[in-house]
Amino acid sequence: MTQLNAKTLVACAAALAILGSGAAFAQNRPSLAPPAGTPMATTHLNPNTATAAQLRAAPGSNAALADAIVKARPFKSQADLLKVVNGKVPEAELPAFYAAVFVPLDLNSATPEEIMTVPGMSRRMVHEFQEYRPYKDIAQFDREIGKYVDAGEVARLRSYVTLKQ
Repeated sequence: MTQLNAKTLVACAAALAILGSGAAFAQNRPSLAPPAGTPMATTHLNPNTATAAQLRAAPGSNAALADAIVKARPFKSQADLLKVVNGKVPEAELPAFYAAVFVPLDLNSATPEEIMTVPGMSRRMVHEFQEYRPYKDIAQFDREIGKYVDAGEVARLRSYVTLKQ
């Protein structure tokens, strides 16, 4: 058995003090919170079931878009909705529109482009969403994504996703 000298013990104690409860690591970890001004909705209209009046009331929407959405039903994916919305909602209003109207994304099959339509989504978080596939349940999503963002942000992100069986 090796004996530790006083110098080694002091170095070990210093390293433990720096590591502490992981606070030093957490402070240096980049923030993956959504950008300021990202709509924080945790409930959304499903374009497959929303009324035309509800769709008209969404940010950036109008009667023509609401009618186009109703006519194009059913939407199997967010990509299908994108085809209808593209060019009809001002770019600056898209995050607010998608915070209000969204086809839930299947965690195991959504494309990176679809995931990027979640308001406040970054390429880094798209990678994190995909890294843990296949998801077995939403609790796994909460645990894995909770490594990168706080509980409120996990709840917000969870509101945009589903697991199809």
